[in-house]
Amino acid sequence: MITYRLSTQCGLCFDERFERFIFPLSQEVSKAVITVPAHFNDSQRQATSDAGVISGLKVLTIINEPTAAAIAYGLDKKVGQERNVLIFDLGGGTFDVSVLTIEEGIFEVHSTAGNTHLGGEDFDNKMVEHFITEFHRKHKKDIKPNKRAVRRLRTACERAKRTLSSSAQASIEIDSLFEGIDFYTSLTRARFEELCGALFRQTQDPVTKALRDADFDKSKIHEVVLVGGSTRIPKIQKILRDMLSGRELNKSINPDEAVAYGAGKITLLDLDDGKINLSYSHCILV
Repeated sequence: MITYRLSTQCGLCFDERFERFIFPLSQEVSKAVITVPAHFNDSQRQATSDAGVISGLKVLTIINEPTAAAIAYGLDKKVGQERNVLIFDLGGGTFDVSVLTIEEGIFEVHSTAGNTHLGGEDFDNKMVEHFITEFHRKHKKDIKPNKRAVRRLRTACERAKRTLSSSAQASIEIDSLFEGIDFYTSLTRARFEELCGALFRQTQDPVTKALRDADFDKSKIHEVVLVGGSTRIPKIQKILRDMLSGRELNKSINPDEAVAYGAGKITLLDLDDGKINLSYSHCILV
C-alpha cells in the first residue's frame, strides 16, 4: 500500500485543478492566493501551503474563506464603525457558518460552526429517493440496482432543484429511464421543501451556535453574506432572514464564485521585489 502525506495528497489535487484551470487560459500562472475553511488549524494551513509549493506555485498568502467572501462584497472598504458579518456557506457537501468583525480593513474571526455532512448533495438525495419510490409505485420496478438509471435520475434532479430556485414547479423528463420506460413527472417547490424539511432545520443550529460562541446577539450582525450554490434555495434564504429578524442578505455575487472573487481582489505586498498594490486576479481554492 502506498501512503501520502497530507501536503502531497493536496499537491496532487492542486496539479489536477491547475491543469484544468491553466489550460484554457493559455498563460503561465506562478503565484497563488489560497483560501481555506476558517476552522483549519495551523498544521492544515501549512499542509495546504506546502501543497501549493509542491505544485510549483509561489503561495502569496493563505486566507480564510469567510474573509475572502466578505472582501468580495467590499465589506472591508466600508467606512465608519466596525462591521459584524455572518458568512453562511452551504456548498455541495459541507456547511459552515462564520461570524467575523471587520474594522479598518482588519478581519477577526470570532467563531465557526457547521456540519461537514450537510450540503447540496443531501437535497439531491432526497429528490432521488422520492422519485425512485414514485417510479416503483407507477411501474412496480425498482431502479436502485441500476447505476446508470440512478445517475440519470440524479442529473435530472439536480437540474430540477436549480429550476425550483426561481420557479414554483419543475419537470422531470427522462426517456427510457429503465427497461425502456419513459419517466415524466414534476415537483413543486412546496413539495421539495416538505421532502427536505429535516435538512432545512439542520441549518439553523449552526447559526445559533456561531452567534453564541461569538457572544453576539443577532441584532449586532450588520451584514449577512451567502456563499455556496445551495444558498440559492429560497427556503434557505427565508430561514436565514427569519432567524436574523429580516436582515437583508448579500447575494448579488454568484455564491459559487464569491470566495474566488474575493481572493482575486486581494491586494498584497510582494516582499521579493518590493512592489506594493499588486492585484492577483487568478486564485486556486482548496
